[in-house]
Amino acid sequence: MNIILLGYRGTGKSVISRLLSKQLKRPLFSLDSMIEEAVGIPIPEIVSMWGWAQFREIESKIVEQAVGEARDAVIDCGGGVVLNPLNIKKLKENGKAVLLTATFETLLSRLSRDRNNRPRLEEDLSWEDEHRKVFAEREDKYKAAADLVCDTTDKRPDETVYEIIEYFKKQSWVEA
Repeated sequence: MNIILLGYRGTGKSVISRLLSKQLKRPLFSLDSMIEEAVGIPIPEIVSMWGWAQFREIESKIVEQAVGEARDAVIDCGGGVVLNPLNIKKLKENGKAVLLTATFETLLSRLSRDRNNRPRLEEDLSWEDEHRKVFAEREDKYKAAADLVCDTTDKRPDETVYEIIEYFKKQSWVEA
């Protein structure tokens, strides 16, 4: 069974997925890295050149590839993967989804440190209003997909990894 990490930008998906993969000795499929590798350029450039709609099409193809290859793996999804219900359906055919959350203030604080590496989602809004709007639009989709919700606001990444592993052990989804 795959462990799928979902959540908005800044919730800790990339860091936690690497730690989780290492701790469980499972392969890691980072969808964003797979997209960059397949296209040959960073995501901000993909979005700048072709726009978000084209990026989402590429993302859906990478979801299919990951689902076809991943067995007992950790899958680190980009924040917008939930925008296409078919992505979630495919991911959950052989996996359980962990939603990473944090308070909006925490997300803004984390994201402000990485502003230049993430393409804008809503050009016509201020940076903070952009995140407020997009987060609100995605929140219900994240919750609907989640088998487990972990709030990362006041936790170190290793604490969140422990919480995920313990939950999956109790469900008999990973070996004790």
